[in-house]
Amino acid sequence: MLKFFKSLYLNQRFYYAIFTIALLFLFSYFIEFLYGFTWVLSLILLLLFGSDLISLYRKNQVSAERILPQKLSNSDENEVEIMVENKYRFSINVEIIDEIPIQFQKRDFLKKIKIEAATTERFSYYLRPVTRGEYFYGKLNIYVFTNIGLVKKRLVFGNQQMLKVYPSFIQMKQLDFLAIDNRLSQPGLKKIRRIGHTMEFEQIKEYVPGDDVRTINWKASAKQGELMVNQFQDERAQPIYSIIDTGRVMKMPFNGLSLLDYAINSSLAFSNIALKKKDKVGLISFSAKIESILKANAKLSQLQQIMERLYNINTKFPDSDFSMLYSNLRKSVSQRSLMMLYTNFEHISALKRQLPYLKAINKKHVLVVIFFENTELDKIIASCPDNTTDMAHQVIAEGFAHQKKLMAAELRKHSINTLLTRPEELSINTINKYLEIKARGIL
Repeated sequence: MLKFFKSLYLNQRFYYAIFTIALLFLFSYFIEFLYGFTWVLSLILLLLFGSDLISLYRKNQVSAERILPQKLSNSDENEVEIMVENKYRFSINVEIIDEIPIQFQKRDFLKKIKIEAATTERFSYYLRPVTRGEYFYGKLNIYVFTNIGLVKKRLVFGNQQMLKVYPSFIQMKQLDFLAIDNRLSQPGLKKIRRIGHTMEFEQIKEYVPGDDVRTINWKASAKQGELMVNQFQDERAQPIYSIIDTGRVMKMPFNGLSLLDYAINSSLAFSNIALKKKDKVGLISFSAKIESILKANAKLSQLQQIMERLYNINTKFPDSDFSMLYSNLRKSVSQRSLMMLYTNFEHISALKRQLPYLKAINKKHVLVVIFFENTELDKIIASCPDNTTDMAHQVIAEGFAHQKKLMAAELRKHSINTLLTRPEELSINTINKYLEIKARGIL
C-alpha cells in the first residue's frame, strides 16, 4: 500500500476540476439549480478518477532504459539515449526526468512525449563535460498519465551508473582521420612527407636536380643509361614524450576548459598520430614532483594506457619544479627523444627562472616548449576604450600580449623549438609542429 501511494501523483487537471466544483458549490448558494448540477459533475469526476486510476494501475505496462556510452569524451558533445516502451492498449503521455550527474548542474531536465499504444519511442540528448573524472547518474524517473490526465503514475528505472570522462578521444579520432586521409577540412592542418636519409630503403627513382648526389645508385644508373638515386624513408620508432605541467599555471580556464584539459586533449590526439607514424610515445606529468612516467612504446595498447593515465590528472597549486624534471629525465630517458612540453608562462621573468633547465633538456633531447596565448586579452586589445580606465586596461593587455612574443623569441634565441598557440588551436598546431620536426629531420 505504501508503494502505491508513493507512486501516485495527482495531475494539475485534477486540481483544476476540484477548484471548479468548489466554485460551483459556492455559487449554488445563490443559484439553486447549480447545486444538483454540481453534484452530477462531482460524480462524473469521481468516475473518471476511478477509471483513470484503474487503467494506469491495472498492470505495469511501461518499461524504460537509459542507454549510455561506455565513456564520455571531455569537451565534446556526448549522446545519451532514452528508450520508453508502451505496452498499454491505449496511448499514454510520458514525462521523463533523468537524474543527470551533478557536475553538469542541470536541474531542469524534463522531456514530454506521447507514445501510441504498443509502440516504443526513443530520443536522445547531449551532454558536454568540461572536467575529467567519474560521473554518477541517478535514477530514471518516468511519470505516466492517460488522455484523461487526472492522475500520474511514477515509475523508477535504473540504479546508479558511473561513467568515466576521458580526454577528448572524439577530437583524437577526427584529427587521426584528417591526418591519414589528407582531407583538410580544418584550416591549418597539413601533412608533410619527407624523403629521408636513413638506412631504411624505400625505392630507386630517376635523379632530378636537387637530389643528394651521395644517394646516386651507380649500378642502376649504368643499367638504365641515366642517373638513378636511392630513396630512403624516415627513421621509424623514434621516442616521443608528452610532458604535461600540472602546476598552478595550468589552472587558467578558457571557454570552460582549463589549460591542463587543453594540453591533455592535445597530447592524446598527438600521441595517436605519432603511433600511426610508427614512433614510440610516452607520457610524463609533473608539478612539484614527478607524478607519472609512462615509458615510450610503439604498441597499439600504449594509447589506452596513455588515456588511463590522463583521465584522472588534476592541476596542483604549487609552482612546478623544472630542475626536478631535468634531473628525472636524465635518469629515466637515456635515448635522445622528442619532448613536447605543455606549460605556460605569463611573464618573461618566470621563463628566465626556468630557462637554464630548458636549455639543459634541449641539449640532450629535442625540446618543444608549448605555451598559450591569452585569448581573453585579444578581446580587450580589439575593444574601443570609452574612458581612461578602459584605455589603461588595453595598454596593460597589449603589454602582456607582447610579453608572450618576447618569451617565444627568447626560447628560439637559445635554439629551443617553440609553439605559442591559442588554446582552441592547440591540437592542430602541436601535430603540425611534430610533422615539421619529422620533415626537417631534427630528431
